[in-house]
Amino acid sequence: MTTPKPYLDIESLQQRLREFAQVRDWEQFHSPKNLAMALIGEAGELVEHFQWLSEAQSASLAQDKLDQVALELADIYIYTVRLADRLQVDLLSAVQRKIELNEKKYPVEQVRGSAKKYTEY
Repeated sequence: MTTPKPYLDIESLQQRLREFAQVRDWEQFHSPKNLAMALIGEAGELVEHFQWLSEAQSASLAQDKLDQVALELADIYIYTVRLADRLQVDLLSAVQRKIELNEKKYPVEQVRGSAKKYTEY
């Protein structure tokens, strides 16, 4: 068995996921709507691992539970990257833009130490 190559950039990961879908003839199922719905389903599976845990318990998961959470996070990431690819969204640029917007919405001097939404201050 060969060691999988790490994906150091979004483009190579998108290409790998595109090829994965193409050889299985799954492109027909990977509409933006279906990918968005699959992403939400995986997010729900992630949340199930934390349901009913205390704050402290959620921060110190047993290794087997952490491994399961990691796989759910991977599913969410895969669907996010795949959806961005299908919509031709430059995901890294979108992330950078969103961080910049959040810096404006949440200025440090107004929100430091507060969990309030920007509409509350």
